Amino acid sequence: MAANTTTIVWFRRDLRVQDNPALNAALEQARELGGTVLPVYIHAPQEEGDWSPGGAARWWQHQALASLQEALEKLGLSLLIRRGDSQQELLSITTGAGAVSVHWNRRYEPAIIKRDSGIKKTLQEAGLEVKSHNAALLWEPPSIKNGSGLPYRVFTPFWKYCLTQPTTAPYQLPQGRPICETERQQRLSGLSLSELELTPKLNWADEFKNHWDPTLAGAHEALALFTEDTVRGYGERRDIPGVQGTSRLSPYLQSGQLGPRQIWASVHQSGAANSNDGHKFLSEIAWREFAYHLLYHFPETPHKALNRAYQNFPWEPQTEHMKAWQQGLTGYPIVDAGMRELWHTGWMHNRVRMIVGSFLVKHLLQPWQSGARWFWDTLVDADLASNTMGWQWIAGCGADAAPYFRIFNPMLQGAKFDADGSYVRTWIPEIAKLPDSVIHTPWEASAAQLAAAGITLGKTYPRPVVDHKFGRERALGALKNNKEIAAAIAAAGD
Repeated sequence: MAANTTTIVWFRRDLRVQDNPALNAALEQARELGGTVLPVYIHAPQEEGDWSPGGAARWWQHQALASLQEALEKLGLSLLIRRGDSQQELLSITTGAGAVSVHWNRRYEPAIIKRDSGIKKTLQEAGLEVKSHNAALLWEPPSIKNGSGLPYRVFTPFWKYCLTQPTTAPYQLPQGRPICETERQQRLSGLSLSELELTPKLNWADEFKNHWDPTLAGAHEALALFTEDTVRGYGERRDIPGVQGTSRLSPYLQSGQLGPRQIWASVHQSGAANSNDGHKFLSEIAWREFAYHLLYHFPETPHKALNRAYQNFPWEPQTEHMKAWQQGLTGYPIVDAGMRELWHTGWMHNRVRMIVGSFLVKHLLQPWQSGARWFWDTLVDADLASNTMGWQWIAGCGADAAPYFRIFNPMLQGAKFDADGSYVRTWIPEIAKLPDSVIHTPWEASAAQLAAAGITLGKTYPRPVVDHKFGRERALGALKNNKEIAAAIAAAGD
């Protein structure tokens, strides 16, 4: 490489400077050979296939990019923002900047794997050095296989195997002199962040800022809070939505403001890794790894059930039921609280995600894909691998899934995990004055209790959109009547 040439680092879902192997490699290469580094971000949602970022994720992406710009500026680097076809933009940038190499961190979504493979080939044919790196996972999918050389489809043996594999320490930024832009880089034209128009035009996401700090500083503060405090008691408190019992790190992982290596190392450094609480949390990080393992090896699963017996399941799509679920107006408080928390904060507690998911696909008999789409657009942590695995798990049609005949009882779930009703009261203020004994079953409240709480069922708060017993029996009937599923269950001996 000649002096004063440029190395490009292409940012995607890795919006951080710490523990960023692509950035590290670019910096080391440039400093060793006397060149410069050009950070690039290309907005190309059309290349995400059917899964371009939803509204909530775009809101977070805007804030994360702004924070990344600030972090890069402290390193003496300026982020070049473009919009359009990624391959064409990269070719244009490399030519304009006099670049000789391009670094990026790998992504694992099916459409992106196909895109990146094509871009890598094209850039190499143009005479550029191209290197990809792993920033997103502890254990990459191609490296993990069972004893038969096949991908895992059950979590526990996957997790046990992963525990025998080494993990890489977080990457540290290389030390050295600041790298200044060349005149050629300065002549390159780019867009301002606001020109990407990532934030929703409606004021829907305005409340998100009251619940999140979507910056790199916010990511590290959240990680420190969890490893220094919340992780202790995680095993018991993680299922209680009314308390701060979870890590709330998922949006930072989704955007790449934190990487799993940083989280893994932080839990170990805190001394919590060998406790029951720490081990349980690390297994949740491994669940995310398992989700990517499944997505990589079974790329059709965002649309189709992994278990083929469920691909022709007799769903009963109904617009009104779907709308009631989306708006948190089903008449079941724990379900409605979760859906309202999602709408107002862009996030939902994991236990409640399971409850609302079960209610949609079983009580209401709506396709799991419809729920996955709604979550995709409204979650700030919308992640294709985790979203797909979660919905297939609750629908009973994925790897290591809960069987379809396991139907969460929303009243019992509410009573068990929100015993004092604090979660429901936070998100459904119109029933907040009900006593604990009926907070999860308003339809069982006496006339006096309803009057004292200022509630008129059917007006101020809806009656149940479907009777629990009817919904449960209908779901079991649909399971029984599906010949393919019945045959599969019989063959499995369940």
